[in-house]
Amino acid sequence: MKHYRILAVNPGSTSTKVALFDELTVVLEFTLRHSERELKQFESVIDQLDFRYEIIVDALGKASIDIGSIDAVIGRGGMLRPVLSGIYEVNDAMRRDLSSARYGEHASNLGGLIAAKIAREASALAFIADPVVVDELEDAARVTGLPAIKRRSVFHALNQKAVARLYALREERRYEELNLVVAHMGGGVSVGAHRKGRVVDVNNALDGDGPFAPERSGSLPAGDLVKLCYSGRYTEAEVRRMLSGRGGVVAHLETNDMRLVVEMADDGDETAALLLEAFCYNVGKLIGSMAAVLEGEVDAVILTGGIAYNEHICSRIARMVSFVAPVETIPGENELEALAMNALRALKGEAESAEY
Repeated sequence: MKHYRILAVNPGSTSTKVALFDELTVVLEFTLRHSERELKQFESVIDQLDFRYEIIVDALGKASIDIGSIDAVIGRGGMLRPVLSGIYEVNDAMRRDLSSARYGEHASNLGGLIAAKIAREASALAFIADPVVVDELEDAARVTGLPAIKRRSVFHALNQKAVARLYALREERRYEELNLVVAHMGGGVSVGAHRKGRVVDVNNALDGDGPFAPERSGSLPAGDLVKLCYSGRYTEAEVRRMLSGRGGVVAHLETNDMRLVVEMADDGDETAALLLEAFCYNVGKLIGSMAAVLEGEVDAVILTGGIAYNEHICSRIARMVSFVAPVETIPGENELEALAMNALRALKGEAESAEY
C-alpha cells in the first residue's frame, strides 16, 4: 500500500511554519522566522512569495529532502470569497484572488500560492483546506439591524473542524452526526455552533464580534465606538489596529501572553485578575449563546487553541457551561497536522477536493 508524503505550509505575519509528513507521521518540522528588516523590503504580502518559497526550498534541501518525493503540498487557506468547508485544489481562479488580495490581504494568502509553486516543481498536487472564510451560516445568523451590514463568517475553521472530527473519532461517531460547540482560544477567539457537520453560527473572530481576546477587542458598545471614531484623535488605520492587533488583553496590560496574565493575577494584580475573569466570562457567555442556536441539543463543548493549555482558564469556563454538555479540552492549534490530515483524506479518496 502506497504511503503518501505531504508537505504542509502555514505562513504567518513574521514566520512560516513547515512540516513534512509520511502519512500523518512527522518526518521534519521547522519554523522559519522573518525579521522586520527582511520583510521591510516588500511593499505588500504578495511580494514576499518568492522570498518565502526560496527559503522553504533551501531548508528542505539542507535537510536532504527530495522534493520529487512529495505527493501533495497543502497551504493554509487565506482570504478568499466565502466557501463551504472542505479541501480545495489550488487553481488559476484561486491564485488570482490570493495574488490580488481581492478579498483582503493577510499572510495566509501566501499558503496556497507557495503550495502551488512547490507542487509545480515536485509534480505534486496543491491544496488548501478549511480557510478562515468558510461560510456555512444560517440565513438568520447573517442579519443585523442595519441592511447595509451583514454578519460575516471569519473564524478558525481549520482547527475547529479538525478538533471536531478528532472528538467524533474518539467517540466512534461521525462528525456529521454530532451537535458541538467549539471554542477556539488563541490570538483571537471564535466560538462555533456545529450542527451535524456544518458551522451554522460563529462570531467574526478577526475584527467583528464575540469575546475580547489577547490581541482583539471583540464586541464593543456601538455608540461609544462611533464616538471614538469621530473624536478626531485617531485615524481609520489606528482604530482598525485597536480592533485587531492592539485590542483586547494587550490594550489593558501591554501583553498578549495569557500565561503571564494568570501569573500576574496569582501574584495579586487586581487588574489582571479582573481581566482574566472577564475573558472567561465572555467566552462562557458565547458558548451558552451557541448552545441556544443548537436548541440545547449539544453532544459536547470543546475548548481548543493555545490558551486551552491553561488549566485555570479551562476549568473556569467549564464551571460556567458544563450544564450544557460535557466539556472536552483539546488544546493547541495543530494547524500543520490538520492540513496534512486533510491532504491525506484527498489523496486516499476519503474526501473529494472541491473546485474554487
